[in-house]
Amino acid sequence: MEETQEDRGTRWLDDQEQENWHAFAYLLSQLPAALEAQMQRDAGFGHFEYLVLSALSGAPGGTLRMSEVAHYTGSTLSRLSNLVSRLEKRGWVTRRPDPDDGRYTLASLTGDGRRATAAAAPAHVAEVRRLVLDPLTRAQQRQLGAAAQRILTALQAPCPPAVTHRAAPPCPPPSAERGADPA
Repeated sequence: MEETQEDRGTRWLDDQEQENWHAFAYLLSQLPAALEAQMQRDAGFGHFEYLVLSALSGAPGGTLRMSEVAHYTGSTLSRLSNLVSRLEKRGWVTRRPDPDDGRYTLASLTGDGRRATAAAAPAHVAEVRRLVLDPLTRAQQRQLGAAAQRILTALQAPCPPAVTHRAAPPCPPPSAERGADPA
């Protein structure tokens, strides 16, 4: 194969990297579709809706600024606003101006929204376990989390919010030096 001007300086993927990339890229298309199908089948609403409801259910008082929910779900405010309008029509979420800063809007989970989230959670957790966690050892699960954090850092994406009551591991800044792989 003759080297072209465009090839100079390109770090092509070796066979192992190409195999890993293709597996990962395929996973990126298949996993969201599987989680969406499970949510539609078992709860009657989509995975994005569940992420929004879940973010609110984990927040103090079931309330977050819309911008925080957008951050948690990786959504734009426009997309989130359209979804929250639909959730309001179902009686699952309410919105109001933030009394501390009127430039922001608060979204709050209603009692019906909390019940819908709680009803959907067991089947969702079972599917996440079946598809993502159970096929991996504990060490592989930790490696998956570490790899996800590194990729998010490379993307200069904001750190995902803590979803447990313990503190989330800190995200290194994008310029942080990459050290050895964690065990």
